[in-house]
Amino acid sequence: MADLQNLSLSTNGSILTVTINRESKLNALNTDTIAELKEVIQSVYDDKDISGVIITGAGEKAFVAGADIGEFSELNEMNARKFSEEGQEVFQLIENCHTPVIALVNGFALGGGCELAMACHMRVATANARFGQPEVNLGILPGYGGTQRLTHLIGKGRAFEYLMTGDMMDANQALSYGLVNYTEVDKEAAMAKANDLLEKISSKAPIAIGLVVDCVNAVFNQDENGYQTEANAFARCCGTDDFKEGAAAFMEKRKPEFKGE
Repeated sequence: MADLQNLSLSTNGSILTVTINRESKLNALNTDTIAELKEVIQSVYDDKDISGVIITGAGEKAFVAGADIGEFSELNEMNARKFSEEGQEVFQLIENCHTPVIALVNGFALGGGCELAMACHMRVATANARFGQPEVNLGILPGYGGTQRLTHLIGKGRAFEYLMTGDMMDANQALSYGLVNYTEVDKEAAMAKANDLLEKISSKAPIAIGLVVDCVNAVFNQDENGYQTEANAFARCCGTDDFKEGAAAFMEKRKPEFKGE
């Protein structure tokens, strides 16, 4: 992996933490950061030693306070579609990754930051977290999947409200709407919660965990029969050594030792 200028990586056992490291810019996403994020997530796809990923922002003020507005000035109707599609591609990589990805949302998660958090499989927020899609204030709308994922997560009526007003919701609202899984008092507690979740998941069968991702995402794909996806995934699991180990461990009243095979 090339030297990263906008991200920093750290590991805790088999859990990789990816920190968007542009604190002076409130971790705003620019094209270089998006490209680095794509490179890191692609590497996770091929790294069986990583059992989980946490994405967070540097500092206490912001997860990601939005996209880099300076880059927006160069957009027009001809090049904006490519700009949007390139961001969507990276966020879809996160959404479809068979390794579980948790967003640790510290502070502001606005615009592209909210979209990034929603692309992750789960979200743990600090008490000072603020979520929003304020793009209408700039005369645009979300371009990295925000109109779709926000609707999936909080429902049509609330999505219309937040997308049309540009208002922010606080951590408690986000929790009550189902946008986040947990809220914690501060970043340290949120990091502990995210690690606990990923450690619990890492004790399960890796192939089954990956196929859960496919099945859940199929719910929102109109071109896919989710029930057939589930049946296919179930059949695949039943052909694995992990299934044999899980069944044997249950019968023998012991913890299974899954190998992802």
